[in-house]
Amino acid sequence: MKSLSVRGVRIDRLSNTTVVTLREEDAPRRQFEIFIGAPEAASIKTALDAEQTPRPLTHDLFVLALERVSVSVSRVILTHVSNGTYYADLVLTPDGGPEVTVSSRPSDALAIALRASCPIFVLDDLIDLVGEVIEEDETLTDTGIIDEFRDFIENISPEDFDT
Repeated sequence: MKSLSVRGVRIDRLSNTTVVTLREEDAPRRQFEIFIGAPEAASIKTALDAEQTPRPLTHDLFVLALERVSVSVSRVILTHVSNGTYYADLVLTPDGGPEVTVSSRPSDALAIALRASCPIFVLDDLIDLVGEVIEEDETLTDTGIIDEFRDFIENISPEDFDT
């Protein structure tokens, strides 16, 4: 198993569908995306941004209910993909009891994991199948973009706008 981090959510331009981006924490830092529903994407984004809502959202409520009955979310495991559909397991630990595994949609499992602050894993076979090594291009990093923009501002002249 490999440890994963949730990199973010976005809208895929070609399909106009929301996707969640996941990246392997250790080298080679393979990355992959899963198409998810808009409500789940919003829930994941809310958790990533640590936004507080006036009332608990569905995934917040799930974690709060588990806590009230002394059950913790130990980890989330992305297990496999079949016909383009990804599968995940929530591993729950009741206080004083054995672990219980519950099948879940990855989007729900990720939203819950972020709220429960539990680790997210992917099975080796799955990351080997779908993971791609993404080369970090300095021009795409925040620092690279800021430096490039700063250079542009420092060297711009009114003549650059003449047509």
